Amino acid sequence: MTTLYIPSPSEGVWHIGLFPLRAYALCIIAGIIAAVWLAEKRWARRGGEPGRIQDIALWAVPFGIVGGRLYHVITDPELYFGAGGRPIEALYIWNGGLGIWGAITLGALGAWIGARRAGAPFGEVAAVLAPAIPLAQAIGRWGNWWNQELFGRPTQLPWGLQISPDKRPEGYESFATFHPTFLYESLWDLGVVGLVLWIEARFKITGGRLFAIYVMGYTAGRGWIEYLRIDTVNHVLGLRLNMWTSVIAFAAAAAYFALATRRPKASSTALEAAAADPVQ
Repeated sequence: MTTLYIPSPSEGVWHIGLFPLRAYALCIIAGIIAAVWLAEKRWARRGGEPGRIQDIALWAVPFGIVGGRLYHVITDPELYFGAGGRPIEALYIWNGGLGIWGAITLGALGAWIGARRAGAPFGEVAAVLAPAIPLAQAIGRWGNWWNQELFGRPTQLPWGLQISPDKRPEGYESFATFHPTFLYESLWDLGVVGLVLWIEARFKITGGRLFAIYVMGYTAGRGWIEYLRIDTVNHVLGLRLNMWTSVIAFAAAAAYFALATRRPKASSTALEAAAADPVQ
């Protein structure tokens, strides 16, 4: 065992009377708060009415949480409905298991509904959320550290993550330190935040195209991080399902970006038109 390593928390739940306070939930909540704060700041700089993003978040956040859990359960049903599984635990989101792609898909639907109800241009909403979502992801990923989950292969690197014996998966019981994939993704997400903000300022890209840059940036990192992980997951053609999802999402975002960039200004979509005008 290496002499240098990142320790894992001894526990991630504290009981205040009968109420369990879970670190995983706190990380998710902190990420949401940070994302709404950043998006509100960006919305205000565009001349938007204060509080509008918070109103939209009231729709987007619940939709995103439901979508994230659905994606996790649908892609790993044997964890809950297989032999020895407990279907009721599919509802236990505090134990971890929120798939980002389900969260983004249903979260986007919730944001669209919220934007429609608030009378806000959805293109501008997508633009202000483009760096805010990876910020939320960067903070939320620390919930995996508290739960000692979703770590990578064994490693002797000095930043290896020490995992408790009872948390080590079958076949890896003799290893003590593993790649801290939660940390890799958290740092990558912060890099995506910076990338989106830099591209927005440097090239004046906004609307749906800016959101597409976030998707491409995130999926580029998620691919190699997913390759390191050893948690149980379904495979398709020899690759982890989440790797295929990342490839497809990257391709779709790149195609959208290319098509939207080539579209003549005169025939631009409502997303691009909203980005060109002051927010009402």
